[in-house]
Amino acid sequence: MATEEERAIEAIVMVSDRPVEPHLLAQLLEMTPARVEELCLGLAASYEAEDRGFQLVRVAGGYRFQSHPDQAPYVEKFVLDGQSARLSAAALETLAIVAYKQPVSRAQVAAIRGVNADAVLRTLQVRGFVAEVGRDPGPGQATLYGTTLLLLEKLGLDRIEQLPPLAQFVPGPEIMDALEHSLRADRPAPPTADETAEPGPDSDLADDRNDYSDPAGFANHDDPGDSGGGEDGGDPVRNI
Repeated sequence: MATEEERAIEAIVMVSDRPVEPHLLAQLLEMTPARVEELCLGLAASYEAEDRGFQLVRVAGGYRFQSHPDQAPYVEKFVLDGQSARLSAAALETLAIVAYKQPVSRAQVAAIRGVNADAVLRTLQVRGFVAEVGRDPGPGQATLYGTTLLLLEKLGLDRIEQLPPLAQFVPGPEIMDALEHSLRADRPAPPTADETAEPGPDSDLADDRNDYSDPAGFANHDDPGDSGGGEDGGDPVRNI
């Protein structure tokens, strides 16, 4: 049977809309935070041993009740039915950048994504996942952004350091070398010196130019006006 302190913890955590910190529980129950931690761990173990559909977990610096992971398919049907307010791909990218690089400025986020991130950051602020955490001491004193406790609650994490490392998502050196090799293979070869050189006077191209320099052959025929072929000879204009 549960003790009075355990029942009190269950009641407080149940009615709270956010994780309850151990020191607050300690003040309410008039005991040390270490004792609260011990009781919470005992409750969590008992729920797990009884194979309950919920858990008592430490999230965002406090304790809360949440559904058991193996009941996720049923919970998703209940929560997501008719819901369409999901974060866009751009918002998820920006949120990931802030989570891993925080504190970070708008300019830094835009430099990483390659596009302006002002509108996306405002959306994340409205949703409560991102907040202003300070100012850059450098020129301009840009606003710095970081994640909130609400994001930790949504992710089920106690600290931001519990995010999965990025190394497992980065391609290895073999893949990068293969990609670089393929890009080099697709690149057109630069022209050779023979292809870029001007044709000389003895080249075939120069001969072709000479052949077409006087296509009508006017340079090889006498002007009938100068041949003296008319009765009066001389200037053809004068003979008209």
